[in-house]
Amino acid sequence: MDEQTQSTMAAVGPRLKGLRTQRSQSLTSLAEATGISLSTLSRLESGQRRPTLELLLPLARELRVDIGELIGAPQTGDPRLHLRPVNRHGMTMLPLTRRAGALQAYKLIISPKMRSPEPKESSHEGYEWIYVLDGRLRLILGDNDLIMGPGEAAEFDTRTPHWFGNADDRPVEILSLLGQQGERAHLRARTVPPTSAAPDTP
Repeated sequence: MDEQTQSTMAAVGPRLKGLRTQRSQSLTSLAEATGISLSTLSRLESGQRRPTLELLLPLARELRVDIGELIGAPQTGDPRLHLRPVNRHGMTMLPLTRRAGALQAYKLIISPKMRSPEPKESSHEGYEWIYVLDGRLRLILGDNDLIMGPGEAAEFDTRTPHWFGNADDRPVEILSLLGQQGERAHLRARTVPPTSAAPDTP
């Protein structure tokens, strides 16, 4: 095996872990969905197991990516992305980037009919930046409960318990950037001030 092939194979583990974690999927759930044992997946991600086509096919199918994305195949020169939407937890997630482990960009469409109205906060490694394109977004971040409208953005450490969803009964569309710890976009959420009462007329 030549040096370039060895380097490509060694990169599969980090790419697989990056794709799995950006989807907030555990090793256990990935093992159940693909039929690959938990120990094999763990060794594959750590680089202790060499990836084979038998392993890559079900993983690519479950993660909804091409095998070329898992192994980091060279691009053909066409810059257009042909990535399929992912439906998860009441959200349609349209990937806008293809490189695992780097900064990831998504367009999210959150349906009020599909998304649970009951906040279930979660936390994980990383950093997130979100920008509201349309609709009104409710963002719960630690002790903060914010309502964001079109043109507003927020950034936060995803180790802080957080949840976001529809602020009303309309769909909301957002852009989301997910990065490694410390990769930040320098825009912050602002609290929507309460509507002040109209002054009394004499």
